[in-house]
Amino acid sequence: MRQRAVNIVVDGSYTLGKWFDPQGRPRTFACRTRRVSPFRMMVDVPVVGKVGDHISSYFGDFGKLEGQIIDATSTSFLLELEMAYAMRERLAGKLTWLEKKQKDPSLPDVRSSRRIIPSKPHATLTFADGSTQRCFVIDMSVGGVAVSAEVEPQIGLPLAVGACVGRVVRLLASGFAVKFVETQSRSDLERLITRSVGPPRRHGC
Repeated sequence: MRQRAVNIVVDGSYTLGKWFDPQGRPRTFACRTRRVSPFRMMVDVPVVGKVGDHISSYFGDFGKLEGQIIDATSTSFLLELEMAYAMRERLAGKLTWLEKKQKDPSLPDVRSSRRIIPSKPHATLTFADGSTQRCFVIDMSVGGVAVSAEVEPQIGLPLAVGACVGRVVRLLASGFAVKFVETQSRSDLERLITRSVGPPRRHGC
């Protein structure tokens, strides 16, 4: 949590509370970070808004971030981030990694597939007996997904996360990891993972 602000460029998108399209839906704008800490972020934007406006944003490296504009220029705003302590810790860890990677582009990522944080974090687990349960998606890749849920499955248990079939391969401090039977398309991954399968039927694990 002592992670200082990092000058880091990450592309993302955001919605501004009072901006709507002709159909009355919130407008989504592209944006790019300039400087980020676990508490605030400076973002370059096409539409600035006003001090006090609430912002909902999404970045591939950080996931969904929400907050309030506390300062602004004609082309950027400073966002006070609103998040739980655990999420702030994860952001601090991610900033440490990104800063190291920025200084040394040759630094290898030990993970076999780049992890993705979905914009919609909730999905449905479907078990072999047809029962279902809601879960929270921690992160995902084309080869698998890490989730957190009420159920604590055994390693090897077959299940589906959304429309992606796999098996539990590892237990985590806050959930478990599922390896997909087949590698998924990156462009379709979030749609497949967060696909709704109807009201959950309680699983008995």
